[in-house]
Amino acid sequence: MDTPVLIAVISAAAAVVAPAISFYLTKRKERDADWRKYRFELYKEFVVAISGIVGTDSTPEGNRAFAKASNTLLLIGSNDVLTALYQFQDEIGVSNTSKSVARHDALLSRLIWEIREDLGIPRTSEASDFVAHLWCSGAEQEKPPLRSPSQGPS
Repeated sequence: MDTPVLIAVISAAAAVVAPAISFYLTKRKERDADWRKYRFELYKEFVVAISGIVGTDSTPEGNRAFAKASNTLLLIGSNDVLTALYQFQDEIGVSNTSKSVARHDALLSRLIWEIREDLGIPRTSEASDFVAHLWCSGAEQEKPPLRSPSQGPS
């Protein structure tokens, strides 16, 4: 084959292949970003759900939201996140008769650390140095209004 023809064929192939590779890599980056955003939203919902089971903020609705959010993590959580979740659930479960504040805090910290690691959050410290604490609002639950005797039974 003649050298100028060979150069023209190679140039034409490069003109088609380079944009195709660029398109593929761009789409892959977009899909990765979308996936990361989706995972972040589900993890965020999970952390919000944890707030519904803390101290005096704990409600039956909060417990249901926590259960749903925990189950949703089965879809997106890494093995390390799920292992940390199961250990945390075992600690806070009603069936655990030997609960420990120190073990609770250590397992919660590990769970949050694993989530941060799974999301690739920059500047996440080592697991042994990471400490997470839950905050309770301290607000009292709303109590149903008292009925006067003249109102009769509800």
